[in-house]
Amino acid sequence: MIRRLLKSSVWIAVVLLLAPEASWAQQSDPAAVAAWDQAVRKALQGQPPPTAPPQAQPPSGPQQPAGQQSPVEPRGNLNDQQQPAPRAGDQTLDPKYVGFISIPNTPLILKFNAKPRVDFTTDNRNTGDNTRFVTAKIPVSDDPDHGGGTQFNINSKGSQLSLDVRAPGVEGSPRFYYQNDFYGAGPGEFPFRVRQLYGQFYNVIVGMTFSVFEDPDVWPDTVDYEGPNAATFARRPLARYMLALDKEWQMNFGIEQPGSEVDTSIDPAAKSVNHAPDLGVNIRWEGENVGHMQFAVILRDIGVKGPITGSQSAFGWGLNLSAAFKAVNKDSLQAQLTYGEGIFRYCNDDFVNNDAALDSSGDLRPIPYFGAMVGFTHHWSEEWRSTATYGYVHLRNQASQDPTAYHLTHYASANLVWQVRKRLSLGLEGLYGSKENNEGRTGDAWRIQFGLLYSLLD
Repeated sequence: MIRRLLKSSVWIAVVLLLAPEASWAQQSDPAAVAAWDQAVRKALQGQPPPTAPPQAQPPSGPQQPAGQQSPVEPRGNLNDQQQPAPRAGDQTLDPKYVGFISIPNTPLILKFNAKPRVDFTTDNRNTGDNTRFVTAKIPVSDDPDHGGGTQFNINSKGSQLSLDVRAPGVEGSPRFYYQNDFYGAGPGEFPFRVRQLYGQFYNVIVGMTFSVFEDPDVWPDTVDYEGPNAATFARRPLARYMLALDKEWQMNFGIEQPGSEVDTSIDPAAKSVNHAPDLGVNIRWEGENVGHMQFAVILRDIGVKGPITGSQSAFGWGLNLSAAFKAVNKDSLQAQLTYGEGIFRYCNDDFVNNDAALDSSGDLRPIPYFGAMVGFTHHWSEEWRSTATYGYVHLRNQASQDPTAYHLTHYASANLVWQVRKRLSLGLEGLYGSKENNEGRTGDAWRIQFGLLYSLLD
């Protein structure tokens, strides 16, 4: 390289020395012009091409780990039940971990999110609950609270705070998740309620989260925070284990907090008694770009003790088949069928004790339950979508139950949601609900609801 540079330098010097003479020669001798051109070309041969000065590279920070994409796709519901749900291993709905930040000197990443929301509701008459649309609370015709004329309300109880801590790539895939809203039972406008608080390690989950009997990926996209009457809805203190069978199949086993809910209207001094935990198992199939199916079983011991009922127990059991499938483009179908005895505690309409009651012989019997739910979401465009939902619940009441006891309900809703920005949603929804009690009296109500939700980081 040095020799080439020296040689080129010599030729350039020669060219410069000959330049004055060549300039004169160009004016009088064409042959000299040709010789000059040849000398210049020879001098420039072998010169390296000019290079641009090196540009400064931006400093590289810590690389965000990539997660394993779950076959289940997020649908972005206004009341999102999918994001908090435990997933096997490192599976996640967001493999890019958007919004997560790294904790220095640890393998942990965390994400804090806030979802403030406000709901405006107007009802044609008293619905029994002016913050959520609960068909179990609709007053029937002979109820003193029935009617009452048009009613209006504004609330923000559905606002949520959450914290998600993960360690992707670490053996055992540890995760901690916390979430709360403000639908607690305490006084004031914002009674605190913990929705999720669990830890996950080697697919073992302990804490409070969804029952294995529930399928959080099948919830329809309603503006109403409560959701359909027939949805299987159960967040429990529990211990559960996820067993991956292959890339598409898994099983979940759960030992869950019991909660006997016995209709003691015939014996007001009687108390429900828990003798054993609720035991659940499900088998689940997840197909990429197709959807998923889940079949779940729950087994229960329901107990009561009172001066009239004595000390008795009844066996409760339930079956839950649920599925969500992709349709054309981003459209999706959600459906669920639930049947069993003594499982009203797992129903979204569970606001009264309806697990078990005494029959005509005075024996404690689980109350037969049937629920069906279907929802369909259609995307009109990237910004606009609609969901129509229907739910039906029926109980076969026992002889000791009061005439006013819950018997059956219907729930229907249809909405239009505008995704104004990635993190800002506006929804307008019409809802209808009806209720029939044990003696056949009925009541119904309509609601128009407008909701606004902002998500800080999703």
